[in-house]
Amino acid sequence: MGRSVGVRDVAALAGVSPQTVSRVLNEHPSVRDETRRRVRDAMLTLGYRVNNAARTLGTSRTRTLGVIASNAALFGPSMGVVALEAAARAAGRWVTTAYADAEDEASIEASLEHLLAQGVDGVVMVVPRVRSVARLARMHPDASILALPSDGGARQETAAALVVEHLVGLGHRRIARVGGPADWLEEAARARGFEHALSAAGLAPAAHWRGDWSAASGARLAAEVAAGVRSGRLTAVALANDQMALGLVSALAAESIRVPGDVSVVGFDDNTDSAYYLPALTTVRVDVDGEARRTVARALGLQTTDAVVDPVVVVRDSTARASRGPARRIR
Repeated sequence: MGRSVGVRDVAALAGVSPQTVSRVLNEHPSVRDETRRRVRDAMLTLGYRVNNAARTLGTSRTRTLGVIASNAALFGPSMGVVALEAAARAAGRWVTTAYADAEDEASIEASLEHLLAQGVDGVVMVVPRVRSVARLARMHPDASILALPSDGGARQETAAALVVEHLVGLGHRRIARVGGPADWLEEAARARGFEHALSAAGLAPAAHWRGDWSAASGARLAAEVAAGVRSGRLTAVALANDQMALGLVSALAAESIRVPGDVSVVGFDDNTDSAYYLPALTTVRVDVDGEARRTVARALGLQTTDAVVDPVVVVRDSTARASRGPARRIR
């Protein structure tokens, strides 16, 4: 094996000075785009690998993003962590992750302190609770601390509204909802979107329950949902994630309630397994990868031209036109 490739080798192949290569590596704004491209092409040709530890010695930035993760066993948070790592890597950054117990404020605070002690350039929290993010941001006003998503849940809210519009378009007027834990960021946004869209249609919720995001919590509500269907109080149920929808659909079969024949069911997230539920689950997809790229850019102070991809309802077999019946109007 020969010696490792260095900055001088890259400079020689690109036809520039070693100082220019260093500026490219540190993303100095004075480098022309064509020069930057030649240097990066030379790095690729030679197989040059950046030594992050060595580069950190010459700059105040570590080029590392800290991620605080919790509830990683759930589909949404786990996909968020994966998307953040991919977005940071695409931006030429490293990721260091600290896992915390979302129920324990001390655990979350300790995770943040652990990351800040490593000199990370920014922190993204895949921590669900509103109070945790706000509290830590107040405690460390000089640190770049963001939650995923960093838009305050605006696209989550839009996505939940699309679910209502889909059901109303099928003629449903008695629509119930199963939400997640009340103080989760995603739940707050999804609940707002559902309520605003239902109100805009001149309707009130037929019923409202809460689960804990698990399939088991959806299944536990089956008897109450079945009673609402049999009494004519509801014809559709929107759930705050696909896992709870899976549990509900499965348990409704034991109650002899047909989906979508007796009641339409919609999930949220477009879980990779949702197309294989029985029936295949109608759900709504949010651009998690795009949200991660924009959040990483904000946390690291980078420019981004990432296009916003709107949420979309993925229509499958669990929704159908409603049978006729009286609507429950807002008084």
